[in-house]
Amino acid sequence: MAERGIAVSYETVRRWVNHFGPMIAADLRKRRPKPDTIWHLDEVYLKIDGRMVYLWRAVDAEGEVLDVLVQSNRNKHAALKLMRKLLKKYSFVPDRLITDDLRSYGAAARDLGIESRHERGRWKNNRAENSHQPTRRRERKMQRFKSAGSAQKFLSTHAVVYNTFNVQRHLTSARKHRSFRAAAMNTWRAAVAVA
Repeated sequence: MAERGIAVSYETVRRWVNHFGPMIAADLRKRRPKPDTIWHLDEVYLKIDGRMVYLWRAVDAEGEVLDVLVQSNRNKHAALKLMRKLLKKYSFVPDRLITDDLRSYGAAARDLGIESRHERGRWKNNRAENSHQPTRRRERKMQRFKSAGSAQKFLSTHAVVYNTFNVQRHLTSARKHRSFRAAAMNTWRAAVAVA
């Protein structure tokens, strides 16, 4: 925009993101195919306004972010809330639900009646552990989140955009990679045009 002589403040960009971001994210979510049937759940702490909150994340076996949830607690109730949200959103029970050794996951899975599909293990959950890295990078660039609500809104919108453009370059040839990127850009343009 600066190239075209239009001066835009950071506040204007923030307002555009708050206004158009959820609409674009919702449209991108509709265009995504059904996720993999193996889900990895994990939580990590965030420091917001001097107090600890927990970012609960769910990713599938392909590394696609299924959902994020910012909670003030790290207990059974918070794990149950994330699992219920996932089951309602995707309308199917995963074949395997892999978590770390936090006991809250086991209690929540027992309450939902899916404890036979639940697996725990220290190293089994590396897929979810590694998915926190882009969030940490964004957190540093933004100089931390200012509130739990803004963190939830930003991270859930960012996850959908990340899923659209994450084409896993290391698994494809250059030609395939270019076609995947072109498809991702077409999906992005269509979602932005709707908003």
